[in-house]
Amino acid sequence: MTTTISGLPVSNFQFPAATPEAGGDSSSGFADTLRNAIDEMGKTDAESSTAVTDLLAGNRSDVHNVMIAVEKADLSFQLMMQVRNKIVNAYQEIERMQF
Repeated sequence: MTTTISGLPVSNFQFPAATPEAGGDSSSGFADTLRNAIDEMGKTDAESSTAVTDLLAGNRSDVHNVMIAVEKADLSFQLMMQVRNKIVNAYQEIERMQF
């Protein structure tokens, strides 16, 4: 049995192409991607905070949408923490290398 979830926006995330032939700095692709992901996480967190505040103030009555917003913010935060952990682990691994 397969069910689909509808109504949730699908992320059109694409990895930037790192091509040294293009004459651009290939290291800025990762930094820009990471910065954009952090900004998107901040937006998701702000939206969920606003939704919770509006619900508590009585301006909203759709508890299910507020819970969805809170869960999206929680998942994006957990994802960013895992990305941070991977980056720290990679940095520590590079530190341990002997040249």
